Amino acid sequence: MKKKILNALAILTIAALLSSCATVLGGQVSDCQRTRPAAGQPSREIRGAALIADILLFWPGAIIDFATGAIYRPCTASNTTTIRIN
Repeated sequence: MKKKILNALAILTIAALLSSCATVLGGQVSDCQRTRPAAGQPSREIRGAALIADILLFWPGAIIDFATGAIYRPCTASNTTTIRIN
């Protein structure tokens, strides 16, 4: 019985360490997080806490977060720009 509990605990620990923080804890990724800014637009802001946690816990998780766009902050009114073409 103890061996099963230890095995389950080990699996859960490994799964937690191998997951990327922003992907797991950041919620659903929006379109503005996925798309790269056009030339001349400001760059996307990065979630600092998630990046530090990825680097400390499991650095390949940071690669996953950048690939999915989850590491970037969700768009708000303050960090989005609207381009009007007349």
